[in-house]
Order: sequence, then structure tokens, then C-alpha cells
Amino acid sequence: MDQQQQNDIVAGLDIGTTKIACIVGRKNDQGKIEILGMGKAKSDGVNRGVVSNIQKTVDSIKVAVREAENSAGVDIHTVNVGIAGQHIRSMHHRGMITRQSSNLDEEIRQTDIDALIEDMYKLVMPPGEEIIHVIPQEYIIDNEQGIKDPIGMSGVRLEANFHIISGQLTAARNINKCVHRAGLEVTELILEPLASADAVLSAEEKEAGVVLVDIGGGTTDIAIFSDHIIRHTAVIPFGGNVITDDIKMGCSILRDQAETLKTRFGSALAAENKENEVVSIPGLRGRDPKEISLKNLAHIIQCRMEEILEHVYFEIKNSGLEKQLSAGIVLTGGGAQLKHLRQLTEFMTGMSTRIGYPNEHLAKSHVETVTSPLFATGVGLVMKGFDYLERRRPKVSETATVAKVKTHSQPSKVGSFFSSVLSKAGELLNDDEA
Repeated sequence: MDQQQQNDIVAGLDIGTTKIACIVGRKNDQGKIEILGMGKAKSDGVNRGVVSNIQKTVDSIKVAVREAENSAGVDIHTVNVGIAGQHIRSMHHRGMITRQSSNLDEEIRQTDIDALIEDMYKLVMPPGEEIIHVIPQEYIIDNEQGIKDPIGMSGVRLEANFHIISGQLTAARNINKCVHRAGLEVTELILEPLASADAVLSAEEKEAGVVLVDIGGGTTDIAIFSDHIIRHTAVIPFGGNVITDDIKMGCSILRDQAETLKTRFGSALAAENKENEVVSIPGLRGRDPKEISLKNLAHIIQCRMEEILEHVYFEIKNSGLEKQLSAGIVLTGGGAQLKHLRQLTEFMTGMSTRIGYPNEHLAKSHVETVTSPLFATGVGLVMKGFDYLERRRPKVSETATVAKVKTHSQPSKVGSFFSSVLSKAGELLNDDEA
């Protein structure tokens, strides 16, 4: 494999509550992403999307990365890492820069937009918080609103509405620490619902207005899009694990048994299960096996699922965009694999719902398991990694052209200065002669 190809390989690391997944991919000639390898490990040191045990998390990262390296046949040094947790907050803000009037002839460049975005990172946040993402929504040039892409336009006053996502400094630091101790570098820290959205949503859905609900083990992530712009993000501190805990308590069984019951026989609608359907679970040492009614199991799951969906619906209402979401809801994440969940979501919210599979932008690869909703975040992190590479590439050429422009324009400025001085002197001499 040549150096260029090696450079174009991107790894995404999804540090979740139930699993840590590492996905390696590259772009093919058609612009689709080809998954080269994947590794996953059980996550013990993460609770509700936040690292609670550094060493356990480091060990799990190492296992997942080693597995991904072996299956892809490449060495991984840098990764794009996802961040979630109930500490994530989102807000809206408007920023503005005034360009020098001498630069009016010069069109708005990427450097001006970067300066505007950079300004947003300087906002004063509450103690212990830091800004993770600054996402421009729309630009305003000299009071002209609704501009999607200002590059190439002329103007003095450049403004933008921003969607700003912040999180706890310590949570981000702990994630970075874990990745570093596992012998890797972090390219970017990316909010997980943004990554999942990239993997499972189509451009038409983002335009029409859509809610992405990523049901993970410890958290449920929400991202709301309308007119191609992200309008609202939220992280709910509930996920599939609370359902497993409820089954464990309600049926008086071990946690592993509860997890197996949920994934194999679980349903989100009790009405869809017959009264006489039972499943037998082996008893503890020397005890009789336990029989559990699938209808009762579905009742337990449905109650908790309704609670999670109520939270989701509250966030949709809170965003003020309820009436603008023509594409409805897209469910993804491990929790989306629950039987009859789509029907329950439609019943609870009154919005059309589909299950989101991350195969929207994937090329065919030998790693079939990646197309499961379980790995939507991991695939999204790989896609975000390619976006990052593309953002970096033009910048090199752009800075070169800017430098060229500057060197060309400098002598002319000096020349014009001298010519104006000489003409002034000529005028004075003429006046004196007169």
C-alpha cells in the first residue's frame, strides 16, 4: 500500500456504554466509503456515555483497535472519537466580523469564515465547560439574509447564526486521556448524534426536516435537521441498559440473561405478543428453570420505551420545529433493533418513522456487520474523518494563493503611494510657479 493510500485511511472510535467499536475505512473512486476492517470490545469503564474508569476503558480501546488493525491489515495511529453524555448542551448564537473597507475588492474567502468561526470558540462559557462544535447555520452579508455559502461574494459586514454545542471539560479530557494511553492520537472530537446523522440520513430528509434518534446503551442522542441545517441537539441519559435493568428486576434473573431475553425475544408492543408464549431460563445452581411470559416481558420493555420516547417528543416540541418535520423520525443505534419499536414510536409521536441503517454512503465490503444500526455512530465518525481531510486539503492551496495575491499586490500599493506623493509634489510646484 502506497503512502497516499495509507494517508487516506480513516479510523473512527465509538466509545459507547455497552461497546467500544473501531471502524477503519477508505474512500473508493466513486466517493463511497469502503469499510476495511472493524473491531469491537465490551465497554466496562463507561457509564451513560461518560468515562468512569480510565484503565478499563483503555484496555477495551486497545482490544477494539487491535482487532480492527488485524482485520484491515493497516496500522492505526490517529482516530476520530465520538463524545456523548447528559452534560452536552446546545445553544444558538450570532457572530459578526467587519472586513476592512480596503479589502472590498477582495471577495470573501474561507479564511474570513474561519476567522468568524474561530471567534465563536472564544465565547465565555460557564466554569468547567468547553465548546465542542461551532456549526454555521446561515450567513448574513451586509444585512442580506439566508446565504448558505458566502465564499466569492463581496461585503464588509459578515455575520452568521451558529449552533454551538458544549460539554464538560473533564469529560472531554478523560476521553482524550484514554485514547492517548491506548497509544493513539485524537484527530477530532465529534458529537455522536452528528456522526450518526451523517451515516443514516439522506440529503432529501435533511432538507424536508427530520429527527434522528440514536438509542444507545447508556444515552439516547437526538439531532433535528431542517433545510439542510442542524437546528437542535440533545442527549437523554437513558438507553437500552435501563430496559435491561428493569427486566433483571422484574423477572428476578441475572443481567446477562436479561440482556439475551431483550435482544432475542423482546418487543416494544405488549399487544403483539400472545398470552401463552413463554420462554424457559435455566435456574441458578440446583434450582428449577424459570418460565417467563413474553407478554409480561413486552410490558416491561414497553413501559420504559414509552418513557424514553416521551423525552424524545419533549425535545422535538422544545425545538419549536414540530410542524416542519416532513420526513418524521429515523431510529438508529442498538436500541433501534427492538421488535415493533417503529410502530410504538409512530403511535407515541404521530410521526412517520423508519429504522436507519448506515449503508447510505457505504460501498460493498466484506465486513457485512457494519450495516447494522448498532454501528451507525462508528461509520459516521469515519465519514466525518473524510470531511476533515477534505477541509484540510483546500486550505493548503488557498493559503498559497492568498500569499501569492499578497506578494503581488504589495508592490502595486507601494507604487501607488509613491505616485500619489509625486503627483502631490508636482501640483505644489505648479502652484508655486503660478
